[in-house]
Amino acid sequence: MKSDRFKNSALLVLAAAIVAGCAPQIAVISEKPAARFQATSGTDQDIVKAIDRAQGLQRTQPLIALEAYASAARASLHELERSSTNTEARRCYNFAVAGIFSVVRQAKLDPWTKPVQVGANNKLTLTGKRDPAKPEQNPALYELFPTDELRYHGAYVKDDVKKDGIGAPLVAVRHLTPEKASELFAPPAIYYGVTGFAEFEGSHCILSIKDPLAAETVTVEGRGYPMAANFTAALAMGLAREKPQKLGFVRLLRPQEYASTFRVARMEPYNPNKTVVLVIHGLMDTPVTWVPLLNDLRSDKDIRRDYQFWFYSYPSGYPYPYSALILRQELDAIEKKFPLRKKMVVIGHSMGGCISRTLITDTGNKLWMEGFGKPPEQTEMPAESKRLLEQAIILKHRPEIGRVIFMSTPHRGSDLASNWVGRIGSMLVKTPSKLITIGRTIREAATPDPAALQLKRFPNSVDTLAPNNRFVVAINKVPITPGIPYYTILGDRGRGDSPNSSDGVVPYWSSHLDGARSEFIAPCNHGSPLNPQAIAEVHRILKLNAQSR
Repeated sequence: MKSDRFKNSALLVLAAAIVAGCAPQIAVISEKPAARFQATSGTDQDIVKAIDRAQGLQRTQPLIALEAYASAARASLHELERSSTNTEARRCYNFAVAGIFSVVRQAKLDPWTKPVQVGANNKLTLTGKRDPAKPEQNPALYELFPTDELRYHGAYVKDDVKKDGIGAPLVAVRHLTPEKASELFAPPAIYYGVTGFAEFEGSHCILSIKDPLAAETVTVEGRGYPMAANFTAALAMGLAREKPQKLGFVRLLRPQEYASTFRVARMEPYNPNKTVVLVIHGLMDTPVTWVPLLNDLRSDKDIRRDYQFWFYSYPSGYPYPYSALILRQELDAIEKKFPLRKKMVVIGHSMGGCISRTLITDTGNKLWMEGFGKPPEQTEMPAESKRLLEQAIILKHRPEIGRVIFMSTPHRGSDLASNWVGRIGSMLVKTPSKLITIGRTIREAATPDPAALQLKRFPNSVDTLAPNNRFVVAINKVPITPGIPYYTILGDRGRGDSPNSSDGVVPYWSSHLDGARSEFIAPCNHGSPLNPQAIAEVHRILKLNAQSR
């Protein structure tokens, strides 16, 4: 009973610390009716009348409203034929196309699989165009929301990143079964920013959607234009609806219950011509931590052209060498389906940086010898345990990785993991059943080390961040594989006191690497992926990487 009270008190302490450090609201989103169209002195009056009529009938007579919106879009394209730089005509076109997609969603129409007759006399046929070569991007699979009808804000979506041009920015939403998400290497809920278009062939209005991350320009009825885009709305909707940040704490405490959330997933449609940036979150965290960074990077057309983003998500209660092992298996699987033409860039935050370090290190038997005093073939232990340990601590660098950025990474551990707070936190993490036996095996086979962290169970993630953890000590004796450039970004809480600095969690002596191509100290706490100066440094390194190819 006393032990239970102690654990509950400890849990309250940790929970209070977590709540104190959380952003008030990372993202909030709501739907709103489209604003009434505002005409200017230069707007064609026939277009104004058509849009006004469509807005008035949108709820009560959707098929007639569609005809009116289509009429406004067609007339706007005629104006653009006369002058492709007519910004007022383009504004009218974008508004009308957004209206078409709004009505299609509200009326639950499906022009992608069956033509829809619209108008008072069914004189106009609404059809959808899709690319058979890209079945995953079939619009029929998604619910499409015009971004003009979304209101969003929050700490992680402060900057609304948009791009001016032609087309109606939309958020495409699709929910997948666990099996389908695994097959596609996608998150269970997809939120993509796309752009909608309407083109005309006689009595047919042909709808299509395009990916603004794949191209900066678009051809509409034979003319080229810059493509409009909204890169923030989809991120905001995904955060607000799915609330993935809720998984951070529970996946730390009960990792086995969330083993199905181990995944490498794409944040956008795969493009073999772009370099993959793989981001890896840290302890008690989720891919949510990368949203402000991703939102900022997508504001740069060169980054959009050169890079695509993947994330690695994992239950952070597992010891990080085990999470690194699962990552290697995930990379093997995803690269079979989406082969890389260019070496990827890996960005790891906190414990995610420790995982990243294992990907660019060749250890041979060194870690094994440090732990057991003799090579694997001479170490007696159950075959299953030996196989798992060999995979976890006999490391070979990943040849597909060309550059690594470490952010607030405790390479040599953190005192926070070994003091009373860390020891309490470690006690609260429930050991996965498959690791219990291995923990007993390690205790029986390992060579004694009085200076090492002493445990009566298999180490969890908190334990593998302690400065005196045997794995931490041993891997820091092995150099990073030559030829792979790496960079460090760390925080000093704005005190400017390096090298005696700390970000509040990781001290400078732990995050500093002598061999780094550069070291950037941001005036921030441990949350460096949220810091504007740290984000700018990532931006710089990615630009450098693109130029060096």
